[in-house]
Formats: sequence, C-alpha cells, structure tokens
Amino acid sequence: MSIAAKAARLVLALVVLLALLAGAAYAGFLWFLGRLEPADPSAAPVEIEIPAGATTADVADILAERGIIRDPNVFRLYVRYRELDAQIVSGRYELSAAMSADEILAKLVSGDVVVRRFTLPEGLTVAMMADLLDEADVVPREDFLNAVAAAVPLNPYLPPDLDVAQPMEGYLFPATYEYHSATTAEEVVAMLLDRFAAVWTDELLARADEMGLTVHEVVTLASIVETEARVPAEQPAISGVYLNRLAVGMPLQADPTVYYALGLPRTERLLYEHLEVDSPYNTYKYPGLPPGPIASPGESAIRAVLYPETHDYYYFVAKNDGSGEHYFAATYEEHLENVDRAEANLAARQP
Repeated sequence: MSIAAKAARLVLALVVLLALLAGAAYAGFLWFLGRLEPADPSAAPVEIEIPAGATTADVADILAERGIIRDPNVFRLYVRYRELDAQIVSGRYELSAAMSADEILAKLVSGDVVVRRFTLPEGLTVAMMADLLDEADVVPREDFLNAVAAAVPLNPYLPPDLDVAQPMEGYLFPATYEYHSATTAEEVVAMLLDRFAAVWTDELLARADEMGLTVHEVVTLASIVETEARVPAEQPAISGVYLNRLAVGMPLQADPTVYYALGLPRTERLLYEHLEVDSPYNTYKYPGLPPGPIASPGESAIRAVLYPETHDYYYFVAKNDGSGEHYFAATYEEHLENVDRAEANLAARQP
C-alpha cells in the first residue's frame, strides 16, 4: 500500500473517530439537558425549606429527595456552570417537579420565597400577641417576649421613670404583616415598632403637643378607648368622656383597666370586689391615667383621643341590646336612668 493510501486511510479513521466522539458528545449533551427537564410535568407544587448556609450540593440533595429534580449531580454541575454557587437564598419556596432546572434556579436565586401573613387585632396585650404568634407558628412565644424586652431601650416614647411589668404594652402596632419562614422574633418586633412609628406622623405628634399630651399618655388613653368601645364609631365619643373626666379630676372608672390590673380574662364578669384591687391600673381607686397602656390600640383609637368628640358627657353605659353601643349622659342622674334602660334591655333579651 502506498504512503498516500495509508495517509488517506488514517485521515478517514480520524474523521470517523472524531465523528463518533462528536456524536457521543452530542448525545451526552442531550442527556445532560434532559436531566435538567421537569421531573414530573403533572406534579403539583410543594413547599421546600432551604436552610441557611446550605451548599449547592445540599440544595441539590434536598430537591432530589423531594422529587423536584431528576439528578442532583447534574443539577449541581449546572449551577456551577452558570456560576450561581453561593447565590441561592435560604427560605421556604413553593416548587414543583413540573418546573425545569432554570425555573427552579430563577426562584432560588431571586429569593422568591413563600410569603406568609399574620394579623394582630386591635386591643391585644403583649402576652396575647405572644400566644397568637406562637399558635400560628410565626415565632415561639418566649422568643417573642425576649425580643420585646430587648427592644425596651429602643423605645423613645417611654417615660424615664416608668416602672411597669410590661413597658412595651401598647407600642406593638396591631395590623396584618407579611413575613417569611426564616423571619426571627427580633424582626417581627421590629416590624410592629416600625408600623407604630409610621402611624405617628408629624400631624399627630403636633396635635398631641397641642393638647399637652405625650405620646405615652395618648397611647395609654387610646388603649382604654380601644378596649372599651365595641363599635369603632363610638371611639371619639368615649374618648371625649374620658378627657372630660380628666379635665375635672374625676376618676376614669374604666372597667378594662381593672381587668388588666387583675389579669382577668375579658370574658369574665367584673364584680364589685374586683374594683377594690390596689393597683395603679385600677382607675376606680386612682384618678388620672394608669401608668401605661393596657393593650395595643389601633390608629382609629389613637385618632379618637387626639380628635375627640366635643360634648358634655361624663358617663356612659352599654345598652345591652346587642348593638354594642352605649348610652351617654351628662349628669349622674341621667346616667342612672340609662343604667335602668340598659338593665331593661338585658332582661328583654333573656329567654
């Protein structure tokens, strides 16, 4: 065989070998891409927790264990190929085996975590908030209370000589909040305090100053109004009663403050003997405002204190007719008549 023929055969062999290698490489490439396709196009979304500090290999294993991806090794190599190592954000995600690797990565790298919500209604104490957040699996009760205690030095509205069991009462603003699964108790408390600060606009601060009231005094009275008024529309009228009493030195005689002093559930009936409790929160025994709020008032109660209804009422009593409304009176004699009316309403509702 001539040298030319041998060279031609060698070239042909090399071409065939290169073709085979190229074919194998292409097949391997297609196989690799296939392993990045959805593992189950009909799968429903599930929630997956990616812990803080998880490596790419950890993430791949978690996703593979839940059946979200086809191959953890291919996924890990693909993440590194795209130079996304260390860019995956921890948290709880809604992912599905019907998603491709690119779709999954888009969520993990952007931090598109599941957003949750919790609602703190108006009129809760700090202890009630702690229980609610614990029961809703937002943050553990003790963690929340510890975070609240740690925030006391950061509250600019507290009087320097305040000596109460829970200084932050009234300052954790009731509202609906969004949070992520990795949210800490400290972050929850910061959200509540930030919302409280946002409510206190320059207008409200100026109005409090105009009335000669501190923020602490406004929040204290607003917390009583919040827990006393069952119908929000009556808050300005009830606020006006309390402010009228304060102006002439009359005791507030607000039942909610006695409940707070005794730690009684608000569903329990208040007895005359309860009114004798020796506590600075007992507004039957001690005139003026109690030392601090008894619950967290909403914005409407705060505004009711700052913009009360102007009237000459000094008394009010629940109508007991199922409306949640009150009868208001300017004199004690009128008040006694209203008490009789309320008792008659209650008797009429008895089976």
